[in-house]
Formats: sequence, C-alpha cells, structure tokens
Amino acid sequence: MSVLLFGVSHRSAPVDVLERLAISDHDRPKIVDKLLAARAISEAMVVSTCNRVEIYAVVDAFHPALEAVGEVLGEHSGMTINDMTTHAYVRYSEAAAEHLFTVAAGLDSLVVGEQQILGQIRNAYSSADANKSAGRVLHELAQQALRVGKRVHSETGIDRAGASVVSVALHRGKVIAGADYESAVVLGAGAMGGLAAANLAREGVADLTLVNRTVAKASHLAENVRTNHGIETHAVGLDGLTAAMSDADVVVTCSGSIGSVVGVGDVHKALARRTKSTPLILCDLGLPRNVDPAAARLPGVHVVDIESLRGDAETQAAQKDTEAARTIVADELADYLTSQRQAEVTPTVAALRQRAADVVEAEILRLNSRLPDLDDPQRDEVARAVRRVVDKLLHAPTVRVKQLASTPNGDHYAEALRELFELKPGAAESVSSAPSGSRATTKGSGEQ
Repeated sequence: MSVLLFGVSHRSAPVDVLERLAISDHDRPKIVDKLLAARAISEAMVVSTCNRVEIYAVVDAFHPALEAVGEVLGEHSGMTINDMTTHAYVRYSEAAAEHLFTVAAGLDSLVVGEQQILGQIRNAYSSADANKSAGRVLHELAQQALRVGKRVHSETGIDRAGASVVSVALHRGKVIAGADYESAVVLGAGAMGGLAAANLAREGVADLTLVNRTVAKASHLAENVRTNHGIETHAVGLDGLTAAMSDADVVVTCSGSIGSVVGVGDVHKALARRTKSTPLILCDLGLPRNVDPAAARLPGVHVVDIESLRGDAETQAAQKDTEAARTIVADELADYLTSQRQAEVTPTVAALRQRAADVVEAEILRLNSRLPDLDDPQRDEVARAVRRVVDKLLHAPTVRVKQLASTPNGDHYAEALRELFELKPGAAESVSSAPSGSRATTKGSGEQ
C-alpha cells in the first residue's frame, strides 16, 4: 500500500480555482466517505486551508485511485478532470511523504515558516481519525509530519518572517492606510479568527468587534480576547456587520462560509455611515473569498487578499533558515522511509518464524509417535535443542533482511524470502493490520 497525494495550492492555482475546490469542515467527512467508497482507496485525509486543498489517500493501485479522487473532487467542485489537472500536482509514495513534511515545516506556505499550518494538519488528521478513515499508514505519516514541523520551528528561525498570513496582510493594510489601526472588525470566530484577533491586539487596536453567524461563538472568543489582551471587545451577529464596518479602520474576514459574506451593498452602506477620513481596509483571508471582489472598486476601499500577497517580500524567510529547515525535512524523511521499509518486512519475518515454529512442532509430534518410550525430560531437551537450532539459523537472515529493507528496493529481499520459503502472502499480511476500529480494516487484506 502506498500514499497518493492530489493537491492544489497557491503555488499551482489561482484563487478562483482554490475557491471552487475548497472543502469546509462540514463537507470533509462526506468527501472522505466518497473516497473510501472507491475500491482502490483504504485510508483518506483532507487538508484544506486558505492556501491549499490536498487529499492524502492510501491506495493499492495508482491509476484507479487517482481516477477516483478526480471524480470525487470533480463532483464537489463542478470542475472537469482536465480543468483540475491543469492546476494540480500529484505525488506518490516517498514524494507524497516528502511533500507533507515540507508543508508541515512551513516551507510551502504563502508566508514561509508560518506555524498555523501545523494546527491545520493536526485538525485534518483529527478529523480523519474521528471519521475512522485514518489507519496505520496515515497515522504514522501525519504524526511524523507534525514532529517535523515542531522540530523545524524549534531548531531554526524560519518563522522570523512572520507568524502567519494574517500578520502580513495586516501590515500590508497598514502601509496602504498610512496609519496604525485603532478599531477593527474580525468576521469569523474559528481558528483563523482567533489568530486575527490576537494579531490585532498586539498591533495596539483599542476597540475590536467580532462578527459571526453564531453569536455565542463570537462571544466566547471575545471573552478570551478581553481576558488575554485586555482590550475592549464586542460580539455581534451578521446583522451587525455593516454598523461595525462603518467605524473600523480594518476588517479581517476569515469565515469558512461558501460564497461572499461581505457584499458590495454591505460595504457601500458602511461607507455611507462612515465618519472617518482614512480608507477602509478589507483583509480577505477566506477561502472561498468572503468579500465580493467588486468591493475593491468602491472609492475609499482597499482589499488585501490571498492573491495580492503572492510574492510579498515579507512572506519569504531568510535563506539560511530555509536551508536548515530543508535539511531537517530531508533527515526526517530518510528516518521515516527507513522505519516504513523495516515495518513492511516485519510481517514477512513474522511469517517465516511462524512457518519455522510450525515445522518444529510437527517434527516434535512425529518424534513422539516414533519414540513413545522417551521420558519427559529427554523429550523436552530434544524440543529445546531443535528450537535453538532453528532460532540460530533464522537469526542472521532475519536481522539482515531488516537491515537491507531500509535500502532502496529493499522490499525485494522480503519478496525473495517469501518465494524461497513458500510463505503465503496472507500469512505475512495478517500480521500487519490497521488499528482496531479503523475502516481501513474493511478493505483489502494488508497495509503498507
């Protein structure tokens, strides 16, 4: 079994394509269920952020699985396979693992080194785990990726360029406005909303309004902001958005809603009530976009979105830190691949030892029938002697095959063992199975 990655990101696709392919937390379980319905896919995990949509699937056949992923995403987005593949990238096996580690390290982010991606990967894995779509392979891959990200951030200075897209967007808006922010609005009370609120508090905002469809969630976040940062914070529903925007210097939108939440009419009404002479800065960090692009054409309005942040100098980390991070990724990838190759040969070694034990037991039974007068101490000593001989004979080849398994094409040695000793594939595969409760156990006969 190998890992297949199908993805699009800010590096490969324009925002409108990312918007169409975006998968909300609500839709994620449904997408995973459809993926697991494909015969070639046994595990699946979806990573969907404001900058990327990636599907990681454990598959037993590349082309059927890729076709299944394309069909599911096509149905979800309304895009054709050709439309998607124009902007998509596909990675397989070792390349898929390397890509996830690179993403976790912050090397593939819009803001190089941003730490939020670690939480997003953790959330993707937690969702897959809760949906029982992550078996042993994805569990080990995701946990290793999280370790890679933590190590990069603790051992390098890669995050010095900025904590997140939020900080870069806010700085860009401040440069446009030519003044510090005094009052602000955050639309969305999720993880990105919390990050935006914390950034604004550090920027010195004195008055903050949190807007959310569910007022209770906004109120909970507002209480946290007041407690942790000591600034005046209000919580309102969507019906209070226009009034809140009219008094704000900056509005950060990071809602997971499908379609525009802030329409041209909303912005126009806010401008009509506005008494400030400074421009209204709209930082649209939603995917799909939360602000109708036409709002940028209104006088006195400036929109900073994901598209406009591409290539910003602030999104690039220092070269030496980037190189150090890539070295860590390479080292961790090598360790991961070694452990995976050794894990793959373990069922074969276990099957070989079981085969030897069965032969020993059969011969001891045969000895008992041929020498019935042999007393128990003698019989036990003969049995121990035979087992010691077999263990000594198997020790060197089983240790060596595990060592060789960590080398390129190491799986060939396990295959040779199975062929030489006539080991049944099922005997080896049954030793390695998905964790109890995982839906990966309901498909196929083996794991990677």
